[in-house]
Amino acid sequence: MTIAALSEAAWPDGALAVFAHHGGNLSAARRLFPDATQPWIDLSTGVNPHPYPMSAIDPQAWTRLPDSAALARLEAAAAERYRTRAEVVAGPGSQALVQMLARLLPARRVGVFGATYPGHARAWEAAGADVSRVDRFEALAACDVAVVVNPNNPDGRIVPAEALQELARKMAPRLLIVDEAFADFDAADESLAPDLPACAIALRSFGKAFGLPGLRLGFAILSPVLAAPLRAALGPWAVSGPAIEIGLKALADSAWLESTRTRLAEEAARLDSLLTSTGWRGIGGTKLFRLAASADASARFLALLRRGVLARPFAEALDRLRFGLPADETAWERLGGALAQERGPDFYRPSQ
Repeated sequence: MTIAALSEAAWPDGALAVFAHHGGNLSAARRLFPDATQPWIDLSTGVNPHPYPMSAIDPQAWTRLPDSAALARLEAAAAERYRTRAEVVAGPGSQALVQMLARLLPARRVGVFGATYPGHARAWEAAGADVSRVDRFEALAACDVAVVVNPNNPDGRIVPAEALQELARKMAPRLLIVDEAFADFDAADESLAPDLPACAIALRSFGKAFGLPGLRLGFAILSPVLAAPLRAALGPWAVSGPAIEIGLKALADSAWLESTRTRLAEEAARLDSLLTSTGWRGIGGTKLFRLAASADASARFLALLRRGVLARPFAEALDRLRFGLPADETAWERLGGALAQERGPDFYRPSQ
């Protein structure tokens, strides 16, 4: 079946839009494919499949309101981890910070650099801004707010820190937002955080790097002038006591981060090899996910779903899928078998 014939109409209940909206929607996969091979393998999120090992949590972290002094220590630990002298504001995940900033900061023209994570555009559109995709980096300087995802999701494109610094100089006092959700294991030297311009905000995701997205913890790195309204909007207990305790331990664990970086690099290379050997063309990615293309990618996506494997499709690019890293050897074997089997010519319809 050709790419042109693969439309959302071929899916029940607009399922393509459901899966393309964001990763991790296993509930929709289970509903649409109840007879899929079990257990499901979720490769759609780009989250580290090797979570930080958690020790026992102090019971008081559950029974008392989050302590403001402990939160301050967490933010100081994040500042040290991200090598910044700017202020750090912790929040309940970087997505929540994206949405909060869009509501707090007035902007008429918002430019988002290239094809990227759609959450930024949606947040600013919901806040009433005129949002456009900007494919030429230099053109971002004309916007009231410019958004750059670095490394980019899903293709791994990296903008050098020097270019971001120059863009910030041109935009001042307007705002540059750099989403560094995947910077812990890729392009750390290109982070804007160590030398943050006053008109810039850098965002970091704790959950993706440490494999704990359910913890809901993220950080905004920004000037004190911008930090004050963000803190006020978040309120006094935006980060839970357990998240503070776990975050403090994990951010200080340099040895775990270094060993995990090496492990992820090896596994990303393994995934590239597996995809290439089964007829996919590698486009890019980060150490936590790989982007690949195939002329029949949409049909192959459906075939993978039949076999209990959820990857990440893109409604605007039907020839591409993003694959996260399998969590263990069993998942690697399942993925390899599914990729080898799903190349047949049949169009696989999900169960109705």
